[in-house]
Amino acid sequence: MVDPINQFDRSNDYKKDFPILKREVRPGVPIVYLDSAATSQKPESVIAAMEVYYRQLNANIHRGVHTLAEEATAAYEGARERITNFIGARDTRELIFTRNTTESINLVTQTWGRSTLKTGDLVILTEMEHHSNLVPWQMLAAEKGLRLEFIPVNDDGYLDLDVYQQLLKLEPKVVAFMHMSNVLGTINPAREIIRMAKNAGAITLLDAAQSIPHFTVDVNEVDADFIAFSAHKMLGPTGIGALWGKRTILENMPPFLGGGDMIKKVFLRSFSANDLPHKFEAGTPAIAEAIGFGAAVDYLVSAGMDRILQHEQRLVTYALEKLKRIHGLHVLGPDSVSAKGGVISFTLEDIHPHDIAQILDSEGIAVRAGHHCAMPLHERFKITVSTRASFYLYNDEEDIDHLIKGLEKVQQIFR
Repeated sequence: MVDPINQFDRSNDYKKDFPILKREVRPGVPIVYLDSAATSQKPESVIAAMEVYYRQLNANIHRGVHTLAEEATAAYEGARERITNFIGARDTRELIFTRNTTESINLVTQTWGRSTLKTGDLVILTEMEHHSNLVPWQMLAAEKGLRLEFIPVNDDGYLDLDVYQQLLKLEPKVVAFMHMSNVLGTINPAREIIRMAKNAGAITLLDAAQSIPHFTVDVNEVDADFIAFSAHKMLGPTGIGALWGKRTILENMPPFLGGGDMIKKVFLRSFSANDLPHKFEAGTPAIAEAIGFGAAVDYLVSAGMDRILQHEQRLVTYALEKLKRIHGLHVLGPDSVSAKGGVISFTLEDIHPHDIAQILDSEGIAVRAGHHCAMPLHERFKITVSTRASFYLYNDEEDIDHLIKGLEKVQQIFR
């Protein structure tokens, strides 16, 4: 099978590896993509890996003994192994393919949560959670009569760990939180939060959708019980994500969905579930997407996660300094680059973010405007929406210069 990753030069100039970044939104206006927190762009190697599957390997997996089926199965499970290694895990049976981070969290709430939690049990979340780590717990709380409490966010965009310490005295059963805010860019001290939760006897879930793509996350170091993340935010395809969980917990959880491949035996009135990880992977999976996910991890490993983090910190430092030139612009979240990922959300005088985003789009600049699936967090800061620029390894200082010029045009228009 072709290894597409080796077709490309691994220099510091990553832009050339991303075909879409060569596009112009109209003649003479190139794309400046600053929306990677929503979804990242895909390198040629990921696109090629998925094309190789459809052109050379296309077959269902785990069920056939013919050549195509065996090669497709090897490619699919090979991707699982590389992703497992990428997060520092030791057992591929602990990595479950899902559709995305949202489905990974729902898998936990609807299997472990539904079978384990009881009326009155406490779940601790945070005020900065993405809806995907808020609504599933709200749904389960309504069904089971659970209590929900929240670690507050202070004015600087950090979690108030003093309040958290007090909440832990209430003996929570679960602490679930995001590693990095998709709005504020805040990188939460995951290891410390999890250690404190475990001392209180709680199970922990880490939403790593915004962290795993940008810096090293080792499952053994953070020591969460569950970690959820998505391929499409880390250079991979849409429609596939992963849930990592500790094997002892996963084995005791009931299946999530019923159907093919998640069974060992089926009778007319009963069934026995398959072994991990297949117990949680019902039906024909997203095979090409899993292979693309593996190719994305290959690309990130080749680039070097430490280099990606340093590059993004340099961009954030540059951007924060340049944004000071924009009168009336207020940045949300920490101003310390060491505690902030490659995300900058802001408000600009009395100009609506949708107007800002539309004018920037006319200059080829793609940003996000809205509540970013974090409505309670925006309410915390007494705003309804914000504008967000987010960076990745394929961005550079020139992209930020375009952003600044675009924002200056916004001000000129509304002035």
